[in-house]
Amino acid sequence: MAEYKLAARTSYDSTVVDVKGHKLGGGHFAVIAGPCSVETEEQMLSIARDVKAAGAAFLRGGAFKPRTSAYAFSGLGLDGLELLKIASVKSGLPIVTEIMSEEYLDDFERDVDVIQIGARNMQNFSLLRTIGRLKKPVLLKRGLSSTIEELLNAVEYILVGGSTDVILCERGIRTYETATRNTLDLSAVPVLKERTHLPVIVDPSHGTGYWELVEPMALAAAAAGADGLIIEVHNHPEAALCDGRQSVTPQVFARLMGKIRRVRAAIA
Repeated sequence: MAEYKLAARTSYDSTVVDVKGHKLGGGHFAVIAGPCSVETEEQMLSIARDVKAAGAAFLRGGAFKPRTSAYAFSGLGLDGLELLKIASVKSGLPIVTEIMSEEYLDDFERDVDVIQIGARNMQNFSLLRTIGRLKKPVLLKRGLSSTIEELLNAVEYILVGGSTDVILCERGIRTYETATRNTLDLSAVPVLKERTHLPVIVDPSHGTGYWELVEPMALAAAAAGADGLIIEVHNHPEAALCDGRQSVTPQVFARLMGKIRRVRAAIA
């Protein structure tokens, strides 16, 4: 028996996460898109409109940002969450955003559709249990240097807490390679789908760190059988307050979505 008893695939049934009619897993594919950080209301409304038109099903944006440097822009906090809510209402796209601690738990429970647990908090077991008790959809990212076994044991804390709608995300791991921001482990997709019934998505933006590499890795992830993608999109990447180098423009994103659909049709 695996240590992760609730996450383990014990049958061929796959969990389908349904958020306001947008489905992930069990044959359903969806793309989450938006900027690394929420900056302004105009920015969020513009990007939400563009990614929805291109076929995205969820709107991502960081209100609270964990940054390596204490001096880097770390998000607008609750003001950013309010801007996300406005963009969600006007676009109809569910919100995906990251929680960093239990401090704003009530706000996330009330206002966020999919609560993201970032790579740095993958083994924050107290937070995982607490989020699980909310019984809301959760997106759990693989840790910076975590094994697949550690990821599956981490998600068990959320499932034990009571949540059943959990999405796993491969977002690249730290290796000796320096040509890319991280090493995107696409082999994690078939391995995870063999070991767990939970949906598996891929983040080619953080996985590579360069917008030019997002398209080939996104297409490869779709071909590998991922249930979805999370892609950073910014209308002015050169002026982005966070991770502009890995963000694609809405125009690039729209072309990419067309290619993703063709890949999905080819492997169906």
